[in-house]
Amino acid sequence: MPQKKFYRQRAHCNPLSHNDAFEYPLRHDLMDWTAEHYPAWKESSEASRPTVLDIGCGFGGLTVALSKALPNETILGMEIRAKVTEFVRLRILALRKDVPGSYQNASVMRTNSMKFLPNYFPKGSLEKLFFCFPDPHFKRKNHPRRIVSYRLLSEYAYFLKPGGKLYAITDVKDLHEWHVKECDSHPMFDRITDKKELADDPCISAMITETEEGKKVARNGGDKHYAVYRRVPTYH
Repeated sequence: MPQKKFYRQRAHCNPLSHNDAFEYPLRHDLMDWTAEHYPAWKESSEASRPTVLDIGCGFGGLTVALSKALPNETILGMEIRAKVTEFVRLRILALRKDVPGSYQNASVMRTNSMKFLPNYFPKGSLEKLFFCFPDPHFKRKNHPRRIVSYRLLSEYAYFLKPGGKLYAITDVKDLHEWHVKECDSHPMFDRITDKKELADDPCISAMITETEEGKKVARNGGDKHYAVYRRVPTYH
């Protein structure tokens, strides 16, 4: 298992100007998911294509937890920082070695998800999207850098299946209120408020407890604010 102390990196960067030679396919159908990410998961690249994205996955706590919580889904952590991505890659490889047959449905990719999602995924191909403790970008001039916004929600709605879910959690109350405002105002998302549905969703407890940032907030006695939205059907 890799040691986190050797892979630490600055917590945040500007995703609008970060162009550090990312490689990406010209079209989503040119991506071979079995080559590097899921070699022993399913029989073909199309069958192995991710259905659950942990965007800004950090050190991979949620990505790994979702692999066990959603054993029939294909989980992909997406991270913009090179050293952190490498840590998660080695972490998953170590888990696959320690527990043979497990964690084959989890992987990580270094990319800028604000720019390149269309290069990897077709319309309506995703079941779940997670945004856990994203950079708050406190200054008003930096709000366009926020990973959850009305503009980006239109893109997320394109990739999510009807009925798919978007999860967002933060320890910053102002950012949580921003998430709710942006999602509530978007016609393609409805907030899930049914207490039983939320209680029965194993992804919520994983989102609250399994991320490294979430654990840090818990140690410091901070609050965690989350919201879950469903992608509404499209009627023609």
